[in-house]
Amino acid sequence: MPTASHPAIRRVRRQGKHPSIHGNKLWKSSCLLLDYLGKHPPSHSGTVLDAGCGWGIAGIWCASRLGAEVTSMDADPDVFPYLETVATLNGVETRHLVKRFEQLTVRELAHYDMLIAADICFWDELVKPVTNLVNRAVRAGVKHIVIADPERSTFLEMAQGCIQRHCADLLPWRCRGSVEARGAIMVIENA
Repeated sequence: MPTASHPAIRRVRRQGKHPSIHGNKLWKSSCLLLDYLGKHPPSHSGTVLDAGCGWGIAGIWCASRLGAEVTSMDADPDVFPYLETVATLNGVETRHLVKRFEQLTVRELAHYDMLIAADICFWDELVKPVTNLVNRAVRAGVKHIVIADPERSTFLEMAQGCIQRHCADLLPWRCRGSVEARGAIMVIENA
């Protein structure tokens, strides 16, 4: 998990690529997500959608550790040079998709076994699009939906709606090690 000071990341930055929608670093909620998935390996992980991927570390981990075919999706195309660098450092590849949450259809989501995301509900105006993405993913039959966050009020609002509508679990989570993080993980098992 390279930081912004890693030589390969600095090289990308010098090429003039500057993400505009907060895809400018490794967010700690990705570590929560990895820790959770490592301790609770999903039963279905052949195809994974990493929504709002940023540098893509969670999807890259799924490709590396779970052998998943991963689609890394972000609304900001300028995150992908960073993601490609991180993927190369980890010896994997992911498919890139430039889309906003509200643009994903039920038909597209039906191709995935698992939807993962970290730090995607950081503005008030993201609560509805993220909630609707989860609703469509459940309708599409996505078997595992796992979203991590440092417990922002916007995330908790979205998660509460998913608890009421889809019997989601909201788990307090903390990881220690090279990166320490705490927050919550919303999990929907839709099997």
